[in-house]
Amino acid sequence: MEPRLDHPAQTLPGAMQALLKLDKAAGGSGLPETTLELVKLRAGQINGCSGCVDLHSRLLKAMGESDERVFMVAAWRESSYFSDAERAALALAEAMTRIADRADPVTDEIWADVARHYDVAQLSSLVLSIAAINAWNRLNVATRQITGEWIAEQIPAMLGR
Repeated sequence: MEPRLDHPAQTLPGAMQALLKLDKAAGGSGLPETTLELVKLRAGQINGCSGCVDLHSRLLKAMGESDERVFMVAAWRESSYFSDAERAALALAEAMTRIADRADPVTDEIWADVARHYDVAQLSSLVLSIAAINAWNRLNVATRQITGEWIAEQIPAMLGR
């Protein structure tokens, strides 16, 4: 498989910087970085974005997450590897990613559950992060961006190492 075109965010001036700035702003709430990576991985799985699944799986591993937790993100409901707060964040990620699947995708129940675990800044961080990863997923999937070993080279810089 070949990409349909170079990544749109790298093609249009300012696009990459804007997406990266949004991602950075969304991460500044004190929300655990692991939680953000879990929701990004889950959205990538739902959307079939190979680059994002590869990247966020590797980031979780580099952050010290176990294979079991990384492998079980796709089946988080049937797993004992996640805290109640992480489960609430994953439920929100699924609801926001699958907004066309039902009339009220982010139900009051989903929102109340996530709001029990996170403050306003952290909720804002979750919502922005989930929206941003869905944008990345859609850009990558539409243009058939290909994952590969180049992803591994990105991990140290993304972790500030």
